[in-house]
This record gives sequence, structure tokens and C-alpha cells, in this order.
Amino acid sequence: MNYEAVIGLEVHAQLRTRSKIFCACSTSFGDPPNTNTCPVCLGMPGALPVLNRQAVAMAARAALALGCRVSSRSLFARKNYFYPDLPKGYQISQYDLPLAGSGQVEVWTGKRDSSGQIVDRVHKTFRIHRIHLEDDAGKSIHSPAGGSYVNLNRTGVPLIEIVSEPDFRSSQEAHDYLEHLRRTLMYLGICDGNMEEGSLRCDANVSVRLRGEKRLGTKLEIKNLNSFRFLQKALDYEAQRQIEVLRSGGVLEQQTRLWDEENGRTVLMRSKEEAQDYRYFPDPDLLPVLISQQALQELQSGIPELPESRRRRLCQEHGLEGEEALLLVQSRAFADYFETVVRQGAKPRAAYNWMMGELTRLLKADRREIDQCPIPPQDLSQLIRMVDNHSISGKIAKGVLEKMYREGKDAEAIVEQEGLRQISDSAALEEMIDTILSAEIAKVEAYRNGKTGLLGFFVGQVMRQTRGQANPQLVNRILKEKLDQS
Repeated sequence: MNYEAVIGLEVHAQLRTRSKIFCACSTSFGDPPNTNTCPVCLGMPGALPVLNRQAVAMAARAALALGCRVSSRSLFARKNYFYPDLPKGYQISQYDLPLAGSGQVEVWTGKRDSSGQIVDRVHKTFRIHRIHLEDDAGKSIHSPAGGSYVNLNRTGVPLIEIVSEPDFRSSQEAHDYLEHLRRTLMYLGICDGNMEEGSLRCDANVSVRLRGEKRLGTKLEIKNLNSFRFLQKALDYEAQRQIEVLRSGGVLEQQTRLWDEENGRTVLMRSKEEAQDYRYFPDPDLLPVLISQQALQELQSGIPELPESRRRRLCQEHGLEGEEALLLVQSRAFADYFETVVRQGAKPRAAYNWMMGELTRLLKADRREIDQCPIPPQDLSQLIRMVDNHSISGKIAKGVLEKMYREGKDAEAIVEQEGLRQISDSAALEEMIDTILSAEIAKVEAYRNGKTGLLGFFVGQVMRQTRGQANPQLVNRILKEKLDQS
């Protein structure tokens, strides 16, 4: 029997506000445990929550960018359940009337071949069921030596939960959708997308059914997936596990599971609660959230060019391949840098190669992002143009780039200061080549007798004597002319 997986994702994204959603406590990550708390986020009796206006604006921008319909009126509710890192005994979330819904995104997705390369890319539309606002819980920390601790700094940090429809049929589609959401939220500047710190994480709902069947199978949830690699591995494992249970005549029960990376499997966390077991009821301390059409229009006008649109434009305007443009738009700052380099006169293909090659190597070695790069884009453009007009060779340019990165000077200054300009004087090069050929009579004869691979030897001799500064195209032309003479 041929089964297929049916997958839906619930993505939780922390909003980049300075203060929490219902109080003025800091949202800074990494502060000493339990220092960013107050009676409101700790749920003390009598403490009154006040909604963060910026969090609502950020959530609405995200909804608009993801093609959702934003409601003019939404409500907060109390989602009641007990957990050690939930001091109020309930989470403030939206239930009956969420902020937004009925959205869809177009994602460039594919599948992996046997070598792990992504192939057969196509655009697919994935639906978004709802987006709602809520406050985050704290964090339980379990010590390997024994004992558990609770850090409540994260309690009350504003979240949006983006709930998809069960539209994914493979782990790769789910991966590409999550990447699409991450890029979009980062372009909007409303989430830093840091999965290691928990700024972006997701739960996955997985079921399997016979291919062609319309009815959904029994849904199992995998909680707290905080990396793209874990997401794919957990989805692949869980789908295969469910298929094996059904093929052996077993029955699947609704439950919540966790991904055990050490053993490469999902493990039971608890039997799954139904929605009513959370006991939602309207929060009596919070008024409805009202958003006017004028406010939505202002938010819509502030949305920048989004990554998928930018990827397509980079392909059309600069002749890049789809995968190349996708790498550039992973970061808005990286794509901005690239386009500035090109506007300053560098050819797009050369700009892409230098940025993805030598510049990325230097940044990674220092654990820097592109917005921390000490080389301004106009200086990289200057270096690329110097290579293109044969002022310096590509090999020398790599050394110049390193000096630009370390010393903060531009390419022209370094080339002039160190005398690195390429030698393109035909007469001087001919004289040097004549001297080299006269000293290598045996190799000249061997070349003329068919060992044409010796051309590389003679080019190397010239480059050695000029410390790599000879124009390689000119050297090759002069050498061939002289060696091909009978």
C-alpha cells in the first residue's frame, strides 16, 4: 500500500519589541535568570496587563506580508493549563477571534536527489489558516547533574503563532516553507529568526494516509523543533514510523511527541489534549484589539520588497540562476550589499562570485555578518572593476581583498602603495619572454613537437618573474605566437 504524509506547521515567532507584550520588562536575551520580570508577567494578583501597541503593529505587518486578511477586531483569551514555567497558570492568547487568517504564500520548493542536492524546483502555494498574538512562557532548564530550574525572563515576550493548513506532503516542502517564513519575518525586521535562541521554533502535525485518500489520518504532534535539520529528520522519521505501524495492523493514537536527536527518533511526551481541555475563556482584563483600515493601509505601504519577489527580480535583471539568487536573498542586508556593488559598476556575475567566495570566507572566519563587513560595497565594486579592466590579476586581487578587510584601505590605495598594478606593456613582456625561451631551448622544441601542455610551464615562468603581475591574457597570446613559429 502506498502511503503519503500530510503535514501542517505551527510556527512561533518572537517579535522584536524592546518590552514584553503586556508589561514594560525587557525582552533582552541572555540576561541573568529571572531579572526581567514584574508582577504582570509573573501573574501576581491585582497586576493589570497593558497591551504593547508595537507588538500589534508588527503582527499585522507579518499577516499582510503573508497574504492574510487582518481582522478589524480580535480578542484575547486565557488558555488555561499547568506547567512549571507558566507562572500565571494560563497563557494569554487569541482563540475565537484571531488577529488574521485565510492567507497563502507562494514558496519555491523542490525535492532532494540521492546526492542531497535540491532538484525539480517549482512554485507551490501553501495556505495559512490563522495568525494570532500571544505571550510566551518561561523556560525550564534540566541539569544533567540532576534538578530542574525555571528562568522566567522569557515569560510575556510577544509571539505570533502562524498556523498553516495541512498542505505539505514532504519534509522538504515543510523545510522550504519555514525558510520562506523566516526570511519574510527577517525582511520585515520583526523577528531575528534565531532558532538556537528560540526566537523561531515550530510544532509539526503529522499524519499519513493512503495516496489518493481524502480523509485525514490520525494526527500526531511533534513539539519544539528549533532547527531546519531537526524539522526534516523528525518529519521523515515520524511519517515512516506511522506507516510501519499501519502496515503491521496497528492503530495510531493521537499524542504529542518530542524529537530525540541523540537517538534519531521521536518519543512520546504525552497523550494529546483536545482543544477544549485547555479551557479557553475571554480574558477579562483585556479589551478587544481594534485595527482601522487606515492603520492597515499605512502598515501595508511600509512593507519592503519581500525575498521571493526579490529573488525573481535578481534573476531577471542580473542573469542569476534561481539557486544563486536564493542564496543572496537569505539576508536582506546581504542582498542590499550585492545590489550596491552592482550599482557601483561591477558586473553581477563577478559581484556574486566575489561575495559568495572570498568575502564570505573572511566574514565566516571572524563570525561576522555582512552588516559588520569592514569593506564598503563601493570598495568591493572598485576591486572587481580593477580585475575586469586588467589593472590587477584575479590572483593578486584576492590578496588585495584580504588587506582591504584587515586594514580598512580601498583597493586603489593598496595597489598603488605596493606596486601591484598589472604589467600590460607588450614590449617589456616580449623581451622577458624571449629571454625565458632562449634559456629553455629543449622545452621549446618539445612544445613544437607536440607537447603543447608545456605552455603552462612558460606562463608560470613569466608570472614568477613578474611576481604574478603580468597580464595573463597578454602573456598567453605572446607565448603562443612565439612558440608556434617554426
